Amino acid sequence: MRRREFLKQGTMAGALAATGTFPVSRASAAAADVGPSDLDARLDSQAFCLSVYDTITPSLTFDATDAASARRWQHEARQRLVDRLGGLPAERVPLDAQILDRRDFGAYTREKVVFDTRPHLAAVGYLLLPKGRPRPLPAIVALPGHGRGVADIMGFALDSEEPSGQRGVGYAKEYAIQCVEHGYAVLALEQLAFGMRRDAAARKAGPTENSCRPAACAALLFGQSMLGWRAWDAMRAIDYLATRPEVDAARVATLGASSGGTTALFTAALDERVNAAVVSAYFNTFRDSIVQISHCPDNYVPGLLHDMEMYDVSGLVAPRALFVESGRNDRIFPIAGSERAAAKARHIYATFGAPDRFGYAQHDGAHEFNGVAAFEFLERRLRTA
Repeated sequence: MRRREFLKQGTMAGALAATGTFPVSRASAAAADVGPSDLDARLDSQAFCLSVYDTITPSLTFDATDAASARRWQHEARQRLVDRLGGLPAERVPLDAQILDRRDFGAYTREKVVFDTRPHLAAVGYLLLPKGRPRPLPAIVALPGHGRGVADIMGFALDSEEPSGQRGVGYAKEYAIQCVEHGYAVLALEQLAFGMRRDAAARKAGPTENSCRPAACAALLFGQSMLGWRAWDAMRAIDYLATRPEVDAARVATLGASSGGTTALFTAALDERVNAAVVSAYFNTFRDSIVQISHCPDNYVPGLLHDMEMYDVSGLVAPRALFVESGRNDRIFPIAGSERAAAKARHIYATFGAPDRFGYAQHDGAHEFNGVAAFEFLERRLRTA
């Protein structure tokens, strides 16, 4: 290679490294009939992912025309979802539940509880029981998102199990406490890889660090998924609630925001004991959010899009109650995608003959829990169920 040609190639490589694009001369572009913008698109990872998405037709996308065919679709789709998540344990290990601490907070009592969910794995959370309400109580499994984990939905002070005294803080706005104040028994469940269920490296790094990435990626190596692990934990939480005489196990809801909303939705899709689900700051299309916006690996289920979109997952909850809320300023679950998914879910519920059991609301916030319309929905769909 001549020195001049070598230097020319080196200059082009340097331009690529600096700008992320190849310099293309007008003459070479014209000869190849390819413009610079087209080449940029072919070098763009997001554009490629969206092009792959557009080639996929989910084999189990909802196409039922009446309630009977919808139920047949649901039976097949639920089993496929279980398979995609990596399967669920064939047997339930004994809960071996323990109460680690009991406190009285005036309007409600709080118990710190721990129970086994599968071999070599325990879950921990707080059972909140309101006073002055007729028992047995309708119950909510409240699931936290990223941040400090269950401490955020409980409103704890930093590095403490004491209430901070502040309200309306962060994305969560202490929604476990809001639930008990509305008269529900609440099991605020720590999700795997958050808070008290993190690895040593995350604990050392600080209170908001999580261990999602190593654990979720390990799950993929095992042919499983973090979402499957978390949904099973929530299902075992329902098993635990069924052992408590204070709780009406026939009236149970899941509720969560962000990653808590993810688990709330998928648990309800898998477990028909869930009478109602509240999904905040999550419900969208995979295309508008998970595919093209950076998210934690705990959001990803291998191959799921070959079977269904997120709104199809909502069809696995139907005709049981499902409420979705979205912030108009949520940058990681864009409102346009939320609207598209909600329209599809509304159609699915109508096909099941239960249009009034799907609720959707928008609020002026961002990626956060709102809850105003959600608690009104739960009052109709859970307390009186």
